[in-house]
Parts: sequence; C-alpha cells; structure tokens
Amino acid sequence: MIDKNAIRAAARNMADGPVTEGYKGNRAQVLQLLNEALATELVCINRYKRHYYTVTGLAHATIKAEFLQHATEEQQHADWLAERIVQLNGQPDFNPATLLDRSHAEYDDSREVQAMVRANLLAERVAIESYRQMIELIGDSDPTTRQLLTQIMAVEEEHADDMRDLLA
Repeated sequence: MIDKNAIRAAARNMADGPVTEGYKGNRAQVLQLLNEALATELVCINRYKRHYYTVTGLAHATIKAEFLQHATEEQQHADWLAERIVQLNGQPDFNPATLLDRSHAEYDDSREVQAMVRANLLAERVAIESYRQMIELIGDSDPTTRQLLTQIMAVEEEHADDMRDLLA
C-alpha cells in the first residue's frame, strides 16, 4: 500500500524540485553521463552545420538537406539533455574550451562530400553505442533519464541509417 501521508510529507522539501527522496540513481554519475552526452551532441551539431555550409552543388542538395535536418535534431537532443541536467539539480556544461575532450564523437572538417558522410556515419555509430552503454549503466535507477536516452538513441539510429543510405 502506498503511504500517502509519508509521500506528502517528503514532498514538502521543494528545494530539490523534481528529485524526490525516492530517486534511486547515482546523481553525480548520471549528471556526468548527461554532460558527456551534451558535449557529444554539441560537437555533432557543429560537425553537421559545417558540412551543411560547405557542401555545394545541385548534385548534393539531398545530402545538404540531410545534414541540416540532422543538425536541427541534434540541437533538440542537446536541449533535452540540458533540461534533464537542470531537473536533476545539475549544471549543463556548454564550455567550448573542453567540449572535444568531453565528447564521445569527434569533429570533422572533411572537404569531400563522401568523407563527410562517412564521418557522420561514424559519429552516429559512436553516439549509438555511447547511449546504449549509458542506458545500461543507469538501469532502472532513473527511469526518466533512461527513457530520454532511449528516445535520443532511436533518432541516432535513424541518422546512421540515413548516412549509410547516402554512401556512394
């Protein structure tokens, strides 16, 4: 049976916002994982944006549009991650000086279109495996974060599929 009175009494500690006494996750570890994921998404945004702006020619219009769409979706992921970090009473780390060190994916400044596509496919595969491992580490201790990471990973899998389809 759920003890409504105990739940109500514990809820009066409003300083922790949505983090209640029942939260079972290792908050420090989860925040570190989320900030690493945030860094990865920010690097991916920059890589996709660079590729979007440097691809030229009508023959590459489809690839260019795909790069922009992916950059926009990666921005959404970064926003979701930053929001979750704040919900857990953490600080999202947008520091550009340490971004590449914290990111699981790498930046790419390829000039040839197929090299860009390969770099993006590789980065998506890195992101997928990173999210898979984060989900495994979190387990059932933080269902909200787990659901968020699963949702993001599904989009990263779509991105990888898109990039594979664009390989010549």
